[in-house]
This record gives sequence, C-alpha cells and structure tokens, in this order.
Amino acid sequence: MFRAVFRLSNSVVRSLTRPQPCYSAPVTARCYSHGKVETDEEFDARWVTYFSKSDIDAWELKKGMNTLIGYDLVPEAKILDSALRACRRLNDLASAIRILEAVKDKSGPHKDIYPYLIQELQPTLAELGISTPEELGIDKL
Repeated sequence: MFRAVFRLSNSVVRSLTRPQPCYSAPVTARCYSHGKVETDEEFDARWVTYFSKSDIDAWELKKGMNTLIGYDLVPEAKILDSALRACRRLNDLASAIRILEAVKDKSGPHKDIYPYLIQELQPTLAELGISTPEELGIDKL
C-alpha cells in the first residue's frame, strides 16, 4: 500500500516539476492600409469619370457596374446617371435596364431607396428614352 502511495506521490511531484509548454499567441497590431482614405465625393467623382469616358466599351461598362454593385453601398444618382448615359452612347438598352434592376435588388429591404433613385433619375430616363423595369412589366416575372 505504501508502494502505491509512493508511486502516486512521485508522479505528482514529477508532473509539477516538469516544465509545462506555454502556448500564447503573440499580440500584434495590424495596419491594413497605409493609403489615403477616399471621401464619398472623391468616390462619386471617380465613378462618374469612369462612366463618362467617351471611348468606354460594353465590357468596361459591365465590369464597372459589377465592381460598383459589389461594394457595400447603393450607388448615388449621379453615378447611375453617368452609367445610363454610357449605355445610351453604346446603344445598349438591355444594360441600362439591368443597371436599374441591380439597383433595385441592391436596395434590398430599404423600400424607400429605389423610388428615390428613380425620382432623381426620371429626367435622365425621359431624355434618354429608357423605361424602368416597372414600366416594362418585367418586375413581376
């Protein structure tokens, strides 16, 4: 019996004196960006300039809209105005309607954003002869 107690106490002493590995993650501070932060006005101006290029082609238009829709925002009316004018320069009615559909989808649960944008874009839509998806009846499909 003493032998069993001696073994148990011996193993306890060994485990206490053995160095335990210490796993601690190094604390680091991460600086993800060293660049200048773009303001909202600069962002809008950059995209208006992009879509206002006179030599924009259909691929650049679609690439720009895909990038713009990929951001966590709904584009401003002046950016959409510039994109719709680029569609008109390219005679691409389908892309113009897709832009309006994408903006409606991007508005998501905020039901007041899309009507506001359509209200702001109404003069441009009338000038360019572009119908909204609602006017065409394709929003119910």
